[in-house]
Amino acid sequence: MFPLVLDLSCQTVLVVGAGEVGARKAAQLISGGARVRVIAKEVLAKLPDGVESVHQRAYRRGDLKSVFLVVAATGDDEVNDQIVREALVGNVLVNVVDDPKRSNFYFTAVHRDGDVIVSVSSGGASPALAQWVRDHAVRVLPDNLSVVARTLREERATLHARNESTEHRDWTARVEQLVNEL
Repeated sequence: MFPLVLDLSCQTVLVVGAGEVGARKAAQLISGGARVRVIAKEVLAKLPDGVESVHQRAYRRGDLKSVFLVVAATGDDEVNDQIVREALVGNVLVNVVDDPKRSNFYFTAVHRDGDVIVSVSSGGASPALAQWVRDHAVRVLPDNLSVVARTLREERATLHARNESTEHRDWTARVEQLVNEL
């Protein structure tokens, strides 16, 4: 496993299935900036605001064309197998809900405070464990880390505008100062 933070801004993603889990995954993807399309035989849950399109039909070969990643939340092994095969051939990231063996990425338990993201994974072993760890970590974090991030972004931009590198600076003391000022 290798953790990454993906910029999904303007990326087209597909969620196949519109039950509670599919709706929750769609909401998570939208919160990350993705353009979410949904395909489902039946819409069984309220889909989040921001879903780009909903196609009420069965999944078909070719539905992954121009898709960056896909979430298979169908509960149907045959359909999920079809999605996985097509995703692997097309180099599309694929997550099969509750089936880590057929997934090449996993959702993490996430907490957002502006640009600060705390993300915890159990490698697909237990989403409940990842959520528990996230919740405990968040309790010890100070409030308003988004303000600290915004301030540091501005300070780094000022240095870059003066053609100064920010790579070899030790930012620890400045971070501590800003956190303590909150």
